[in-house]
Amino acid sequence: MRSIAPHSFKAPWSRSLVLLSWGSTLVLLAATGVLYAHGPAWVVPVPLLVLAGTAPFTIRGYEVGPDSLVVRRLFWDTILPLAGLVSAEADPRAMKGSLRTAGNGGLFSFTGYYSNRALGDYRALVTDPARAVVLRFPTETLVVSPEDPQAFVAALGRP
Repeated sequence: MRSIAPHSFKAPWSRSLVLLSWGSTLVLLAATGVLYAHGPAWVVPVPLLVLAGTAPFTIRGYEVGPDSLVVRRLFWDTILPLAGLVSAEADPRAMKGSLRTAGNGGLFSFTGYYSNRALGDYRALVTDPARAVVLRFPTETLVVSPEDPQAFVAALGRP
């Protein structure tokens, strides 16, 4: 049975997410400079808009409450009901071999919809794939990456 008090977990970034985010940011800033020097004026802000559009979706942490999982973003929270949760399992290989079908593949997070042989289609709200926890519901699968996957699973009250 889940506790009434919420359990908070940080969402640490993997080395690959740090490298992808820094690298992409530098490329987008360089592209802005090149476009400013050589491109049409209306195109100059596009790389900056990409950064401004993705940064708010950064995942800062997770909170397990009695009936919901709260994903802490930069400026808001995404609340996901836990009703119907069938299983929760820490699996550091959960995202191996995944293809992104819609979403963000490493600019401040790995979020959106992915697919692989092991999980099928799933939604990811991840900052470190090696800390993956797979949450299975009757109609969907969700992957998150709290700082302590085993404690996160325990907070959910499921093996």
